[in-house]
Amino acid sequence: MLPETPQHDVRSAFQREIISPNIWHTRIVVVGMAAVAGLVVVGFTWLAETAFFAFLGLSRVAWWAPLLWTPLVCAAIAWTTRRYARGAGGSGIPQVVAALDPALSGGRRPLLVSLRLSLAKIGLTSAGFLGGMSLGREGPSVQIAAGVMLSARRFLPKKSGISAHALLVAGGAAGIAAAFNTPLAGVMFAIEELSRTPEQRNSGLLVAGIVLAGLISVSVYGNGTHFGVIHPGPIGLALLGPGVLVAVVCGLAGGLFARLLVTCLRGQSPDLPTRWRARYPVRFAAGCGLAVAVIGVISGGATYGSGNEATAGLLGNEASVPGAYTLFKFAATWLTAWSGIPAGIFAPSLSIGASLGHDVALLTGYSGGAALIALGMVGFLAAATQAPLTAFIIVMEMVDGHSMVLSLMACAVVSSTVSRVLSPPLYGALALLQLPPRVERQAEGRVAAPH
Repeated sequence: MLPETPQHDVRSAFQREIISPNIWHTRIVVVGMAAVAGLVVVGFTWLAETAFFAFLGLSRVAWWAPLLWTPLVCAAIAWTTRRYARGAGGSGIPQVVAALDPALSGGRRPLLVSLRLSLAKIGLTSAGFLGGMSLGREGPSVQIAAGVMLSARRFLPKKSGISAHALLVAGGAAGIAAAFNTPLAGVMFAIEELSRTPEQRNSGLLVAGIVLAGLISVSVYGNGTHFGVIHPGPIGLALLGPGVLVAVVCGLAGGLFARLLVTCLRGQSPDLPTRWRARYPVRFAAGCGLAVAVIGVISGGATYGSGNEATAGLLGNEASVPGAYTLFKFAATWLTAWSGIPAGIFAPSLSIGASLGHDVALLTGYSGGAALIALGMVGFLAAATQAPLTAFIIVMEMVDGHSMVLSLMACAVVSSTVSRVLSPPLYGALALLQLPPRVERQAEGRVAAPH
């Protein structure tokens, strides 16, 4: 016998959802802070781009200037980060993931995500662009927006039902939505990378906040896609062979990239660079900055910054990149992350993937180069982050690739699967480094437990 369905009391529901001052107070605070988070990320975007344009101006005046300037800036960022804002180092996504761990005490959370760290992240990451390092602003945007959203707790009513976990998820996802101008990707990022427990009652409100943050970016930068509209040509059986090759190559390259980052940032290898990094972190950062500058000079400046210009040029067939651009950008991004300065990898990963797709198009003689470039973008990003759904939606929204939905999705799944053979999930592994030893052991046990 089926259980009786409880009757829905319309009057009680009306009072709870429409009349209750607490629910409206909660809605206003969450939506308002989401709008503020979106505006902060938009401001951060402007500051980072302005800083990078200033660096480009310097490099055009004297090609050798980055050889002096970049190591100096990188060392200054490393010193400032270690002395005043340790929690602002790296991408920022591992800090948010670690702050979401249920075993983490509230007193530890401000060391990973807070409004103060958000402000520090804005300044330090922008300084990285000013130094010409190979970095992205999307990962830092996650930590920045999460810090802004978390500060909303003080304004919420006591029985709001909105937890710190929910605010962190919404803030991190809002950062992705605003940084990429892709609201749908922000929602998927919350589901795939950040959310660990259901927030059923307030899920609609949180999603509204995420989408609003993305719409703030749309209202400022317009409703155009990030890289314009691609023209992939006919999608048929001719794409199958080159497409599979792109997926596998990107899976291998992205898996290697993730493994390198995890190994180097753990700092447990006995090699000389790892010992030097542990003993002289500021000097090591300066050495990484010098190496990035040398790579930039050799590549004619192509590897400086996020790589968005190279990606857009490849997609539009409007610009050429050096023959070894994939290797150059890979090395420059790895060295930037290894230096320990605040730096994201999303945009550089898209650039590396675009170059890999371009290389496969040249190797195979496939005429629809834009299609392989888009597949390379989603493949390398999915492999590096092991978040295939987020990668697929980000690229689809950034290039208006709706005609390639199935191809992009299949490439993301294949590349992510290949990557998992080579490396553990990047952000999960790096998040463990942010936790105290006791909590880290508990988190490792949860990761290792069968599902």
